[in-house]
Amino acid sequence: MHTHKPSLNVLAAGSLRKALTPILSQFSQRHHVNINAQFGPAGLLREQIESGAEWDLFASANQEHPQTLLDLGLAHSVMPFLRNKLCLTTHRARITPTTNWLDLLTDPSIIVGTSTPGCDPSGDYTWQLFDRVEHHRSGAGEYLKLNAKQLVGGKGSLQVPATEIASAWLIRQGLADVFVGYAHYAQWLQNDADIAAITIPDADNIFATYALALHSDVAQPLAEYLLSNGVQQQFVSAGFSLR
Repeated sequence: MHTHKPSLNVLAAGSLRKALTPILSQFSQRHHVNINAQFGPAGLLREQIESGAEWDLFASANQEHPQTLLDLGLAHSVMPFLRNKLCLTTHRARITPTTNWLDLLTDPSIIVGTSTPGCDPSGDYTWQLFDRVEHHRSGAGEYLKLNAKQLVGGKGSLQVPATEIASAWLIRQGLADVFVGYAHYAQWLQNDADIAAITIPDADNIFATYALALHSDVAQPLAEYLLSNGVQQQFVSAGFSLR
């Protein structure tokens, strides 16, 4: 006799795809539950939930979207999950021993690529970084807000192949010279022959707190699993920081 396995619908920020996919597979096998996972810009996923999409757990790259669902009565509970920050990605050929993140980002001859503010928290964090650039160099941050190319993370944005890191793919396609994105991708680029990440000092960086929203108690075991010490260390190994 075949028993019907229960299912969980997980909506998660695209930046979690590489780390979260194997972790969800582990949970599925251990708890005998099917997991239907969808990854994308957290702002757009929140809009899907508000429009009636089926979901049990939402893993967002910020705290605001889960809190909005809680305030609307659409979420049962919200909890912090992980931390991240920003870095720059560019061609290795552009990097010298004296390369400075601020000089590179404010070079008017280059194309700066970003995600889309409002739709994707990565874009929101990038705009906050541009405010810090403005503090260092008057006019430079506002210039970036006007001229940076919002290439991914929005409605109708380019679809980056699922197996690719967006920043590296966009640079290889010639769509950007520098991309502002999440720092956890840096370790995935360590052995890349052409593309490398440049660190932004913590004093100037923007720190992102990821959060979970639960639709009901059904998702509680998965949330507890994601917050367990062993699984949190898997996320650390993937470049994230503890909450």
